[in-house]
Amino acid sequence: MKEKSNFWLVFLFLSPALSAILFFFIIPVVAALLISFTDFDIYSLGDLRRLRFIGFENYLKLFRDELFFKALFNTFYFVLVGGPLSILVSLFAALLLNSKLVKFKKLFRTIYFIPVVTTIVAVAIVWRYLYHPRFGILNYLISFLGINPVDWLGDPVFAMPAIIILAVWKNFGYNMILFIAGLQNIPVELYEAAELDGASNWFKFKSITLPLLAPTTFFTSIITMIGYFQLFAEPYIMTQGGPLNSTLSIVLYMYQEGFRWWNMGYSVSIAFVLFLIILSGTIIQFRYEKRIHY
Repeated sequence: MKEKSNFWLVFLFLSPALSAILFFFIIPVVAALLISFTDFDIYSLGDLRRLRFIGFENYLKLFRDELFFKALFNTFYFVLVGGPLSILVSLFAALLLNSKLVKFKKLFRTIYFIPVVTTIVAVAIVWRYLYHPRFGILNYLISFLGINPVDWLGDPVFAMPAIIILAVWKNFGYNMILFIAGLQNIPVELYEAAELDGASNWFKFKSITLPLLAPTTFFTSIITMIGYFQLFAEPYIMTQGGPLNSTLSIVLYMYQEGFRWWNMGYSVSIAFVLFLIILSGTIIQFRYEKRIHY
């Protein structure tokens, strides 16, 4: 009897949070899943009687949509290049700020973390001026090397790398803080023992730092992958998906289909395909992490 009363007491305390999850997550997700099997559009929004159940037609349409595969390719390009680059820059910055050679560590940590808390709209607008083909500071700097001005955001070859550089600069500070926390949890005695054995700095990094940073690296790789798959604000503000759809991401394409052309059913089907891609990537990383440790 006491256990039953305790159950209801626990349920009473959890009910506000459970209610929020139910009404703001579970119900909208289920509703979106149902919409993905319909032809929900602007006409259905005005009159639900126009709504038709079309089964898997939206999902089958994706496999015939060249623009979807273009957006998919761009997104994977961004994730597979920008993700590892962001983690490497974060790790390098963490190692630098954790070393004994650097002074004013708290100041540098704050400076490096400022882009993370700065709104992406402001950052993207500033970087558009940096990338300006005529007045941008980047072209001004490379002119000293004898390189002609580059249309960073107007050339299909350079547009995505330009956005990757922006995203890495914007986000590396968060992972840097995580890596610093991981480095500070490594016992100093291990490095001292390695030094007594005559180990080089590279050997200490390879045999002590990297293995003991594995949990932190795994966590940062997961959250970076999930965040980078949801690329939207950078191309939306800077290029609108151009030029020639070279920066069109899955989320931006989903936004265009849903809120520009009002193909809500088709847009939601794109969202669930992206969810399955992110879920698959996460499962693969979990299995890879377990294989390394066991």
